[in-house]
Parts: sequence; structure tokens; C-alpha cells
Amino acid sequence: MGSIHIEAKVGDIAETILLPGDPLRAKHVADTFLEDAFCYNKVRGMLGFTGYYNGKRISIQGSGMGMGSTAIYVNELVSTYNVKNLVRVGTCGAIQTDLQVGQVILAMSASGDSGANTAHFNGMHYAATADFSLLQKAYEAGKRLGIDTLQGSIFSTDTFYDSNPHRWDIWEEHGILGVEMESQILFTLAKRLGAKALSVLTVSDNIRTGEAASSKDREQSFMDMMKIAFELA
Repeated sequence: MGSIHIEAKVGDIAETILLPGDPLRAKHVADTFLEDAFCYNKVRGMLGFTGYYNGKRISIQGSGMGMGSTAIYVNELVSTYNVKNLVRVGTCGAIQTDLQVGQVILAMSASGDSGANTAHFNGMHYAATADFSLLQKAYEAGKRLGIDTLQGSIFSTDTFYDSNPHRWDIWEEHGILGVEMESQILFTLAKRLGAKALSVLTVSDNIRTGEAASSKDREQSFMDMMKIAFELA
């Protein structure tokens, strides 16, 4: 029997899963990288696949945009399907002027404005961090593959559009590398549920300089990110 939002049977999903926001990206990755892949979920169009990469069983599941959607899938993947390792693969906008488009970031921690975290921790601030063993493996995989990675802190927001022109100033001053919308809740829930989590991100644009990736650059950086993520299987 499946969970509310995932129709897979227990056992259909591997212990290690990659979590792109876009379900069509999940399909593209499964078609491109996996052998003997099958689709285990179509509920709400949030596609999920399990297959083999270099002989290792691995799954990939769309998580949707934002922390609310991500929280649903993380909870069900761990609680119902016994997933042990969750790796977000996605993009972020850089807020450090020296960061180049295409840079691969291994997120050590995620600050953020999650309403769920604010409520759960009674207004106090939980330090949401990645699992060190996954972080170390990803770093070593990058070196082995000749892919430059940058390790540091990111910010996860519930709000994509904002009218405050100085919104990111304080975060830039405190060394935050980039902004995305999922990692804070991923890291928090993984710790709470006894799983391991990491975010492997590529810089798609620089919010400060206005630089944005071309379609060719996006594809190359996407491939680099995925090669590292699949090594974690």
C-alpha cells in the first residue's frame, strides 16, 4: 500500500533517492542515466522512477517547488518507504558577486524563512545542516570526476518574488552563497526522521550581477551536478 501522495508499493523505492523539483526533470534523468527504470508514481503528475546506475539501485522523485511541497514527499519517502539518503538536485541563484553561473555548490547548511520551522521550534532558529558523510562523499566524487565544487551555506525561501531591493544584503554579508526554495525543510526533516540529506546545486543565475546561464551552460552544469549526485548511490 502506498502513501497519500505516492502510489508506489513498499519496496519500489530505493534507499537513496534524488529529488529534483521538476517531475519532468525526474523523467529526463531516468531516461538519460538509469537502466531498467520504471515509473512508480504518477499521482498529481509528480513522477517518480527507480532504476540502476552502474549497477546500483537508485530512485529519483519530483518534489515540486517550495518547502511545503518538499516536506510532503520527504515525510512520505522516509516514513512509508524507508528511504535513507535524500539528495536534492536543483538550481540556485547566487548572491555573492564572484560566483559564476554553472558553479556546483554542495550545501553544508540552509538558513531560511520556513514558516513550518518557525512554528515547530516555537520561534527559535534551528540550524538546518546536511549530513556530513554524504557531503564528504559528494566532495570526493567531484574531485575524482574533475568537477569543481564549492562548499558553503545557502538560504531557502518560501517567497520567490519580493519587492525589497535590499533583501539579500544581510545574507550576502554573512557568507550565504545562493538562494533556493527547498533545502532548509529537507535538512530539518531528515534529521527529525533519522535519514541523511544533502543538496547538490548548480548556480543558474547571479542575482547580484544579473548573469544568467545559456541553455548550453545549463545543460553542462546539470550534467556535472547529476554525475556527482549519482555517485552517492
